[in-house]
Amino acid sequence: MPIIDGNLGNQTLDVPTHNTNVITLEEPKTKEAAKQENTEYSSLVSLVSSKFNRAKDQRRFDEQRWLLSYHNYRGIYMPDVQFTDEEKSQVFMKITKTKVLAAYNQIVEILFANNTFPIGIEESSKPVDGLDAVHFDPQEAQPQDQGDGTNPTVSRPDILEKLGILKDQLKPVADKLEEGPGLTPTSFTWEPNKIAAEAMNRQIQEQLEESSADKSIRRFVFDMSLFGTGIFKGPFILNKEYPKWDEDGNYTPIERTVPDVNHVSIWNAYPDPDARNMDEAEFFIQRHKFSRTDLRFLKKRPGFRSLAIEEAIKDGPNYIFQYWENDLTDSRLITNIDRYEVFEYWGIIDKELAEKNGIDLSDSIWEEHDQVQVNIWTCGNQVLRFVLNQFTPAKIPFFACPYELNPYSFFGVGVAENMEDTQLIMNGFMRMAIDNAALSSNIIFEVDETMLSPGQDMKLYPGKIFRRNGGQPGQTIFATKFPNVTQECMMLFDKARQLADEATGMPSYSHGMTDVMSTGRTASGMSMLMGAAKDNIKGVIRNIDDYLLVPLGKRLFAFNMQFNFDKKYIGDVEVVAKGVEALLRTEVRGQKLLQFMQLSSNPTDAPFVKRDYVLREIAESLGLDPDKVVNDPREAGIQAAIMGQRNQAQGIQPQAPSAQAGTNNPSNAPSINNTASPVNAPAAPGAQGFSGSTTQSPTQNAMSQPSQGS
Repeated sequence: MPIIDGNLGNQTLDVPTHNTNVITLEEPKTKEAAKQENTEYSSLVSLVSSKFNRAKDQRRFDEQRWLLSYHNYRGIYMPDVQFTDEEKSQVFMKITKTKVLAAYNQIVEILFANNTFPIGIEESSKPVDGLDAVHFDPQEAQPQDQGDGTNPTVSRPDILEKLGILKDQLKPVADKLEEGPGLTPTSFTWEPNKIAAEAMNRQIQEQLEESSADKSIRRFVFDMSLFGTGIFKGPFILNKEYPKWDEDGNYTPIERTVPDVNHVSIWNAYPDPDARNMDEAEFFIQRHKFSRTDLRFLKKRPGFRSLAIEEAIKDGPNYIFQYWENDLTDSRLITNIDRYEVFEYWGIIDKELAEKNGIDLSDSIWEEHDQVQVNIWTCGNQVLRFVLNQFTPAKIPFFACPYELNPYSFFGVGVAENMEDTQLIMNGFMRMAIDNAALSSNIIFEVDETMLSPGQDMKLYPGKIFRRNGGQPGQTIFATKFPNVTQECMMLFDKARQLADEATGMPSYSHGMTDVMSTGRTASGMSMLMGAAKDNIKGVIRNIDDYLLVPLGKRLFAFNMQFNFDKKYIGDVEVVAKGVEALLRTEVRGQKLLQFMQLSSNPTDAPFVKRDYVLREIAESLGLDPDKVVNDPREAGIQAAIMGQRNQAQGIQPQAPSAQAGTNNPSNAPSINNTASPVNAPAAPGAQGFSGSTTQSPTQNAMSQPSQGS
């Protein structure tokens, strides 16, 4: 393998000549060499450990917030909660769990409303280097020369160079191509950017489906709803094996380079403590808990050092329990575990930091870059991997998305944290109500023992007899009943629940509460309430669009251009997030589109309406694939010609438009329910073929109306 001038300590850095540009440590030849490297690379281990310890110390306050949110979700009191001797009930009302799951389900339903991952590639609305469309009309007359050797209508000479994948296909008619879509029935239109966008979009959707991105995004959304921040990772290079057998029955699998994306638990994410978002972060560390099998599996991935992995396994398990892991696993015992603690470090280093930690890169690298980004994997004292970031552009491949943005912290605020106080109030009043109900439902007895014979048994049961001392009149046993204040406690509990609705922006009726009064008693009123409730979730979906979907889509686009390059992907395209768009389509967009079709269903407005676009939007609002149910204009023309030939063969003559077809009257538009009007419908008054008289008086018109049964 070719080598460039670069080294780490005394080791040469391997640089493959393909487009990945991976600079990585050379694999040691012997075990003795691997042991010798431990001393040389100790500075790398120290660098990663120091960064990890600093990030761990800085996020301790956030860990306390997450633990409280997790306990409220599980319905478990924190260990520091103390109950008095008089408090018999220790009930915990899991309203936090209801709110978190309601937010989670709403977000997931919106993101996957169209049954596809909510990332799309579309042609750019403002192309910089390319053409939206070109057309060619074979029947158009060629323009005449103006006499001075110029022809103002001839297409630009460089138009062919901006057609991307269509360049070779349209080369025979290059001198007849013109910019823009064709406006005549005989013209042919090509949209190179749209073709490139559809090809890349199809590729990315298939890759996300192969990597089970939908499952990862669901876990991401759950962390975001509960703890306030979701962490996503990728894309990474994964050499996936596709099974194949030849004609002789031999197994000859096909290996392809595909992107891998997955969710990262917030408990194992240690970002740069000085950053407020991933754009500001200079490093990010993911903590792994690996078994021996997991460690050995790393050997199959590019850049990992096999002998270093075996040395780490030989050193024995080194996993250290964090204090919060006992709470998450419902265990109070700290025990040794047969696992390995592995740190995955992604960070930026400059020349000064590299020299300080014994990383000696060649001058040619520092001449090209002021700083470089590296990926280091360590386990104990072993460096399992050291590579320069091979992706273009080189960025930290992690995404952090807040549920509710905290502008002064890296981590956001979740549903559980927003209702901590109201959850505490609800628990307190519910315990009080139960204790009071238990106390007020029993009778408390007061006994004057001076009036009873000595040695009396104070147990009560039906038919009990108490013996008294004679001579003193009066009552011996008095029954006392405490007042019942359960109703007042429950009223305060309901008030706290209403405050929880306000604090979380998640009304109770949006997740199944039935005792909705006033406006919610009608269908239209409930529709208004549900629409207002979804306004609160729009901000969360917008955060997912901005912090995850758009950056992830751009990384996937760059990944395919770098590792799966194809000419058909070349075009002026852009990445769009479909989160908010899906939310709009699930609300009233479909109804508005249908209403627009009604208002524009007349010959006067027909030339101004892009019918195919409206039909595609309606199909998407109904959850259908527009590419499968709606023809593009060229396919529609072919289909119309086929239908015309079929009708002509059956003797069906095309219907002429009625005299009133040009009026812009919504009553003339087709019905929303898509029911077709009868072919032999009776002619309207005043139209050709109407057999009745049109000179009746208003009285006669009123009398001549058919009865309900006619």
